[in-house]
Amino acid sequence: MGKLIAICISEKKGTQKVPVESAVLREDHGIEGDAHAGNWHRQVSLLGLEKIEAFRAKGADVDFGAFGENLIIEGFDFRNLPVGTQFRIGGAEASLEAGEDAADAGGVLLEMTQIGKECHSHCAIFHMVGDCIMPREGVFAKVLKGGEIRPGDEVVEIPPQADRPFTAAWITLSDKGARGERVDESGPLIGQMVREDGYEVVEEVLIPDDRETIEKELIRLADQRQVNVIFTTGGTGFAPRDVTPEATEAVCDRMAPGIAEAIRAYSMTKTPRAMLSRAVSGIRGQTMIINLPGSPKAVRESLEFVLPSLRHGLEILLGRAAECARE
Repeated sequence: MGKLIAICISEKKGTQKVPVESAVLREDHGIEGDAHAGNWHRQVSLLGLEKIEAFRAKGADVDFGAFGENLIIEGFDFRNLPVGTQFRIGGAEASLEAGEDAADAGGVLLEMTQIGKECHSHCAIFHMVGDCIMPREGVFAKVLKGGEIRPGDEVVEIPPQADRPFTAAWITLSDKGARGERVDESGPLIGQMVREDGYEVVEEVLIPDDRETIEKELIRLADQRQVNVIFTTGGTGFAPRDVTPEATEAVCDRMAPGIAEAIRAYSMTKTPRAMLSRAVSGIRGQTMIINLPGSPKAVRESLEFVLPSLRHGLEILLGRAAECARE
């Protein structure tokens, strides 16, 4: 159990957050009056008091809110908790211990959605002392249940449910699509098909065929958002800008060649041009990354073939199921 130490908000982006005596959180929005609230996954930012105190011990004089954090909480090492962890702030602890569903218990309910972030423009703290802890120690959450909170409220950690849906993200690689010169049909089709198969789609990305950009997005989705499976579409052919396989191999810890080989073999029953695919599949941490073709027709055929077997692979990867029995 932890304790809420301070609440900080800023009315405009780019300005330092300042402590307030209380705050009202709205479901699927964030803190009322805070510039970073909205319909996205980073509605509320959290930072551990212990991390701030350790930073201050190095000689830095920083106020609460200086790192852009909304909630300063004592008692948790947020970075080492999995995405999907929930936090109940305030309310009656006894009701939850008695078996009441977290969403029905009193207090505000948050769910962690991302660990850390990339700083595109360094904050004032970084320019002053050459370091900032928010990118590596801060986490972000969405509001599942709103309400009012105050410093001093108790904070209870609720581990992710073992049977929660697998999460997925898709990335479309297309120079023309990123420039707005072509409508992306393949990415939304991936989203539609995996949702129908029971996955929770947490991000949809459209970027150019640039290897560095692809690698950064794959790393962000796997490490910070901890997505269970990332599907890419496009960039797997022979054109000079087709670098999706190289980017995928660069970020993976282990390759899973059987998936790409099976998709290719199945696609060969549809068209002999499937032999020209250089698509690969691999694993980064606990995230599966699967390259799919670029055309909507090929995406549909590939997913219809791979989805029935993919779930078992993810269950093994995440420790939810035993491996296949040996004879």
